Amino acid sequence: MTNHDLLIIGGGPAGLAAGLYAARARLSVLLIEKEMVGGQMATTELIENYPGFSEGSSGVELAEKMREQAERFGLRIELDEVMSVDFTRPEMAVTLGDGERTGRAAIIATGRRPQLLGVPGEIELRGRGVSYCATCDGPFFRDKRIVVVGGGNSAIEEALYLSRFASEVVVVHRRDKLRADRVLQERSFNNKKMRFVWDSVVTSIEGDGKVEALAVRNVKTGKTASIATDGVFVYVGNLPNTEVFKDEIELDERGYVIVDPELATSARGVFAAGDVRVGPAKQVATAVGDGALAVISAERYLENV
Repeated sequence: MTNHDLLIIGGGPAGLAAGLYAARARLSVLLIEKEMVGGQMATTELIENYPGFSEGSSGVELAEKMREQAERFGLRIELDEVMSVDFTRPEMAVTLGDGERTGRAAIIATGRRPQLLGVPGEIELRGRGVSYCATCDGPFFRDKRIVVVGGGNSAIEEALYLSRFASEVVVVHRRDKLRADRVLQERSFNNKKMRFVWDSVVTSIEGDGKVEALAVRNVKTGKTASIATDGVFVYVGNLPNTEVFKDEIELDERGYVIVDPELATSARGVFAAGDVRVGPAKQVATAVGDGALAVISAERYLENV
């Protein structure tokens, strides 16, 4: 068991930026990521609003560049799941599948995951037409009819991407206007493959072994309808990945980590960065900024313990 100066839990843009800053500061640092380095960023087909990429970048490419840059300065990355944490010990401990990793300080950068609709048929047909990742599953729906549920940036970005493959993309949104950025709205309204079902919520996903239809209800009129479809892509929000920390640090009512202006949590020597923390902006750029600030705060803490 090796003790580190800093443990970073999560390998999205916040975690990778923290890893870069910590490695350049010559801290002994270990980044732990459960699934795929890059987090949700790596599942985004095109990122156009990250500075320095005039033509935009795929999420996978941007994640790979961040990883390579951090590793060049000596960042170590382990792919494993955090089973439990103990932030009360002088050398805080993180338990993985093959044992403990310890550190003098820690940064939580575990991000968020897609929120489920919670309707009949969703779990049963997940992977059989129900998806939460357009870049992962979009190519399987070439010349098929697809429904996208949601009206924010993620929903419209992915609907536009899916229109490359699908014969038609139907966007179901519970309001009468989109929440997505204006430029995305303009593109979607000008896309001949896309149409919109307004003021509607999904009540069930139907199919025998695979998705065949979607039942919706108009929230204003109460009328119900069925939409024939081969696939359903869900983008109705996200939930923070904080279950493993709930007994160790203070969370808000939605499960997001509460931090002070220095990104310190309620646990001594533990900081939080990116989408996992309380804050209005959930963007790659803000996550990267958080990662840098969290390391600066962690360095200050380490100098005084």
